[in-house]
Amino acid sequence: MPETDYAAFEPKSEGDRTLMHILYGLHTVAWASMGTLAVIALVLNYVKRSDEHDAVYASHHSYMIATFWWTVLWLVVTSPLWLFFVLPGVVAYTIIGLWYLYRCLRGWLRFSNNRPPY
Repeated sequence: MPETDYAAFEPKSEGDRTLMHILYGLHTVAWASMGTLAVIALVLNYVKRSDEHDAVYASHHSYMIATFWWTVLWLVVTSPLWLFFVLPGVVAYTIIGLWYLYRCLRGWLRFSNNRPPY
């Protein structure tokens, strides 16, 4: 089994850290753009994750990607509630939105403390 030469990996720059904060920020305020900012951040998460060698950074990219797709899944699953009455749809989407916000803020705070998202 080959050994990994950790000296070959570049240390994380301040720009990498700033980009991660921007991505968390885009995900967090995505509700203001009806999800457009989240899609932009999602694309950047996929691009940056594929080049990532740092386990903490890669796990945060995966965390944001998973949060986005789970949110989309639950929005689609609960969308028929809007057909019955408005109130169940509003309640479901509010709960999903709060969960999304919680996940974004939790991950962002853990990243700020140099900890993995989980």
